[in-house]
Amino acid sequence: MALSFSCHAAALNTHLHCKLDATLNKSLEKVRDLVIKRKVPSITTFPQKSLEKGNWVKLICGASFEDVVDIRNLSLVYTLAGADCIDCAADEAVVNAVNEGINTAMTILPLRRPWVMISVNDDEDLHFRKAEFDPDDCPKDCTRPCEKICPANAIFKAGVITERCYGCGRCFPVCPYDKIKSISYVRDASETSKLIERDDVDAIEIHTNGRQTDSFEELWNGLRDSVNHLRLVAVSLPYVGDSTVSTMNKMYSILERDLCCLNLWQLDGRPMSGDIGRGATRECITFTLRLVSSKDKPPGFLQLAGGTNVHTVDGLRRHNLFQTTTCENSGRAMLSNSNALIGGIAYGGYARKIVGRVLSCMESEGGLAHIESHPDLLLLALIEALNLVGGVKSYTN
Repeated sequence: MALSFSCHAAALNTHLHCKLDATLNKSLEKVRDLVIKRKVPSITTFPQKSLEKGNWVKLICGASFEDVVDIRNLSLVYTLAGADCIDCAADEAVVNAVNEGINTAMTILPLRRPWVMISVNDDEDLHFRKAEFDPDDCPKDCTRPCEKICPANAIFKAGVITERCYGCGRCFPVCPYDKIKSISYVRDASETSKLIERDDVDAIEIHTNGRQTDSFEELWNGLRDSVNHLRLVAVSLPYVGDSTVSTMNKMYSILERDLCCLNLWQLDGRPMSGDIGRGATRECITFTLRLVSSKDKPPGFLQLAGGTNVHTVDGLRRHNLFQTTTCENSGRAMLSNSNALIGGIAYGGYARKIVGRVLSCMESEGGLAHIESHPDLLLLALIEALNLVGGVKSYTN
């Protein structure tokens, strides 16, 4: 009797699971229909081709952002939206989360796979730090401006949620009691090499301050035996004045001895500020204009970052850095690079913000962590992502 009941229960569970899967699959039809309607499959190309065309789009999850649930869902949404690359922390759990999101997106609709990039630093860097404070030291009557200003929802009464903090630093100046401190770190080269050798990591980005090359060379020497596994090596740096191009050339001379893939320069205009507003994008556009006009710049694609948001494409148009051509696949007008070295745009804080608003609705409903289990919310998140990515790739409305 017990065996019979057990078999019956197992059969019932299987039936209910299949019925649930069928219902969920039907609910996801709107998601698939939207991606097809916007012609994402026909417009998106292999990531290398996107760089060459100048309509490359990269999602920056954050070099220090380690919330694997959000990272998985962000990766899923932006894969469906046609992003060419997903940039994340050089952490095994984070890389696993990115790939899980990508793989899940491809079960919803078979699309070309975006490249996975991991970010490392050669020295102290704004992108590689965490905020920290002891909540017991906070006065009871504190109005907690740190909690209100945090764009990552990483600060609560219990302190900082370390995996959510990505080091933007906005909480430091607003603390009325100067209780918040910055914890910086440098990624380990040997651990990074292990990640590079994985089949599901395609690219690496080295963050450097652009003022000297000693630490850059030291890091590269620690990675050089593994870089033959990569499709792309990127270097992220800020504008440091007249010495910027000469420093870039020194770094390229260090790279080229072992470089066996594409290379890219990420022009970090105003780090971690894209979610602030229209003005944040000016610095990365100005940086790009300086590099485009330089006759001495080293080989490699140029990609905007640091302050990029929904206003960035319009800014590039005003400076004639993007022009309209006809897409060979769809016959539609699309943005094309007027200078072959401008590969495209990376979106970080802004990209996370517009989709994060939807993800927070899922959390407030107390539902499952997987956004595909909430097709209506996935649809809303996808619309936001398509509007941002489509600004570069010119999807059908």
